[in-house]
Amino acid sequence: MLFNSIDFAVFLPIVFALYWFVADKDIRLQNLLLVVASYVFYGWWDWRFLSLIVFSTLVDYSVGLLLAREERKLRRKILLWVSIGVNLGFLGVFKYYDFFLENFVAAFSFFGMNISANSLNIVLPVGISFYTFQTLSYTIDVYKRKLESTRDFVVFAAFVSFFPQLVAGPIERASNLLPQFYRQRQFDYAKATDGMRQILWGLFKKMVIADNCGEYANMIFNNPADYSGSALVLGALFFTFQIYGDFSGYSDIAIGTARLFGFNLMQNFAFPYFSRDIAEFWRRWHISLSTWFRDYLYIPLGGSRRGTWMSVRNVFIIFIVSGFWHGANWTFIVWGALNAFYFLPLLLTNNNRKNMGIVAKDRYLPNIREFLSILITFGLTVLAWIFFRAENIGHAFCYISGILSPSLFSIPNIENLSLVIPVILFIIFFILIEWTGREDEYAIEKFGRTWSRWFRWSFYAFLIFCIGMFMPTSESAFIYFQF
Repeated sequence: MLFNSIDFAVFLPIVFALYWFVADKDIRLQNLLLVVASYVFYGWWDWRFLSLIVFSTLVDYSVGLLLAREERKLRRKILLWVSIGVNLGFLGVFKYYDFFLENFVAAFSFFGMNISANSLNIVLPVGISFYTFQTLSYTIDVYKRKLESTRDFVVFAAFVSFFPQLVAGPIERASNLLPQFYRQRQFDYAKATDGMRQILWGLFKKMVIADNCGEYANMIFNNPADYSGSALVLGALFFTFQIYGDFSGYSDIAIGTARLFGFNLMQNFAFPYFSRDIAEFWRRWHISLSTWFRDYLYIPLGGSRRGTWMSVRNVFIIFIVSGFWHGANWTFIVWGALNAFYFLPLLLTNNNRKNMGIVAKDRYLPNIREFLSILITFGLTVLAWIFFRAENIGHAFCYISGILSPSLFSIPNIENLSLVIPVILFIIFFILIEWTGREDEYAIEKFGRTWSRWFRWSFYAFLIFCIGMFMPTSESAFIYFQF
């Protein structure tokens, strides 16, 4: 079920009404309702994939109970690896089997040995990378004795399948989300209106910014040889705002929806395109995944405690694994490696934690140095996104070579260029609102707070009008559903 669909517009009020008006006095009934609603939400795509969530839930719930009773180190490790094996096994089969098979066959063909192998050609279950990492965080934390295992199966099932963030995050830690299912929840009007405000901004990001940018980004990326260098630059910029509006828009809707039910999810994006270096960008982009890799891979590998070259190795491992997490394609691996190279000078000069605060805090505008740093970081990010968007490595290099042609300095040869102008104006409007609200959790959290109610509601009405007028004629899935 898509957040930007009529189905969800009907589904959410029904679940909300049942949750607060039927099950409001019984926390166990509320949790059970959330499990049922989450399974309906996920099964809307393909009910057969519900078996994967149920099986993963049963395995990690059982492993958690056994770890709570087991003191012998060897058996605890075996239990941990059972959980890791099952969860990563699902990922390996559904997401990476065909990739490894194709490269295995290609490697033998390179040496003149032709072998035949059958690919699975199976549909990737929506959100499998997200809920797999979420359940893994539970078993790893229980194994490390950082968290007590839960005995309530309904609570654990609700934690694994919680529908607002089930298919595209944030990837919640058990230590944050799981205890919230045990706490009595009461309807909070202020919290609910804040959630609705964040949902509205998320829908604007997705349906006005991302979907309109995506239309032109797809047109240009699908036929790069037909466009001038200036048009290719425009296409890369459109994709840059498409993926941010799409993914952060999903996170906003998820976090806002969770607030309607009395839950607090972690912030997943913190205005990353205002970052002054790549290290800051990765502290602000897809925060739940970045911190997951930091805590469960980078630190166990030794982090930065074992000398410079081990730190360099660990950084490359993190970024390449992060790229591979996004998809079974060499383009994602190159994208991850490129970001590692961006990060390397900061690590070697010990400047990777230089920009920890909010840019131009308590000021309207950045200074010249901050502005140039933001511009350079943004440019490097746009270049990396070309590899992320490309169909293959050759496509990416063809696209970049087209940008570097003499036509870079010409007028973009986009048919009906005048139709692109409104999209550019929306991007400028979007940047201004994001810049104004960069010190808050999301851009319009406190936007217009000092305005009169009439002006504030006029702004919300304007956003709704834009969504209604400029949304695509057909429902479009979120980009990160494919990951």
